[in-house]
Amino acid sequence: MRASVPAEGAVLNAAVTPAVRALEAAGVPFTVHEYRHDPAARGYGLEAATALGLDPDQVFKTLLVTADSGEHAVAIVPVSCQLSLKAVGGALGRKRVEMCDPAVAQRVTGYVLGGISPFGQRKPLPTVIDETCELYPLVYVSGGRRGLDLGVAPADLIRVLGATTADIAT
Repeated sequence: MRASVPAEGAVLNAAVTPAVRALEAAGVPFTVHEYRHDPAARGYGLEAATALGLDPDQVFKTLLVTADSGEHAVAIVPVSCQLSLKAVGGALGRKRVEMCDPAVAQRVTGYVLGGISPFGQRKPLPTVIDETCELYPLVYVSGGRRGLDLGVAPADLIRVLGATTADIAT
């Protein structure tokens, strides 16, 4: 069900991450896109979009938030946008949410910053995806490490994650 599509100059190394394993286990068709990550890059999502020649509105970043109750949740928005904390809080039914501390996000998900995938996290978390994902036949999310993105149909992204969609990007 998986197809590998290298970016120009990329070296495929048969990426197997918890995210890839989770999609394979779910029987979801997806594509694997590897590129050379620049260690100096800080805008990981925009780096992926540029390296892979993709529209930044079609590449989504996975962010963790912490609700006022202390619970964690996942918010997925285009890399061309910012997350509206007020909107994601409303979608989660919480009065207030804040960005999760980066060290906590890594510990909770099992992934490094810039490589946090919505798939294959240590435990399922409530997930909200920006509704614009449904505008595309495929969207791209991190594959579980820097330099790896996965292309999936929005309906599969939503279904596998048990996610809801809402207008959460600004």
